[in-house]
Amino acid sequence: MISSTTPVIAIDGPAASGKGTVAKEASRVLDFHYLDSGALYRLVALKALREATPLHDEAAMAATASRLNAVFDNDAIVLDGSEVSAAIRAEAVSEAASRVAALPGVRSALLSRQRGFRRPPGLVAEGRDMGTVVFPDAVLKVFVTASPEERARRRYNQLIEKGNYITIDGLLRDIRERDARDSTRTAAPLKAAPGALILDTTNLTIDAATAFVVGKYRALAAAERH
Repeated sequence: MISSTTPVIAIDGPAASGKGTVAKEASRVLDFHYLDSGALYRLVALKALREATPLHDEAAMAATASRLNAVFDNDAIVLDGSEVSAAIRAEAVSEAASRVAALPGVRSALLSRQRGFRRPPGLVAEGRDMGTVVFPDAVLKVFVTASPEERARRRYNQLIEKGNYITIDGLLRDIRERDARDSTRTAAPLKAAPGALILDTTNLTIDAATAFVVGKYRALAAAERH
């Protein structure tokens, strides 16, 4: 049901499942705002690494999250006045972000900030707990997944294009370890929200996956009008 409040499409899923690209494309097609919630955790991780803040110190990490001086300007992400869009995608930051995201204090510190992205005409929010915790009233919830092997292949191609050297076997191991960590953490574990549609992108193009999400939303909106 499309409520009278600003509609939210919540797209969750594991790393390299394609959820980010699908969410961004869907927001473009629908002319909705876009929230990459993972970028917030990456920003906290990057700041912590730069300031040598211990990642296991929950109080310190929550304080870092609370005072995060970050600005999202279209495709640019600025931290403390510096553009960091590429820096937050580094493997070391990705690994640190996964650990930081497991801390309840950090998640609590970022919750209101994430909800603040909800504004007319609508929002497409992607992450790991968008449909379960951040926007439980989302009008459409989609859990995007893909086989670990396909996700490792995608990540491998991304890193090779950037001039990084890494093996697919190593990436596959990292992905499985991160899945286990994300799905078993006590704070907002990675899982499909009740009523979420499962979208397996293993053999799908981005266009097909985006069309699925946009089509489902437009069907809901049409049904609401009638």
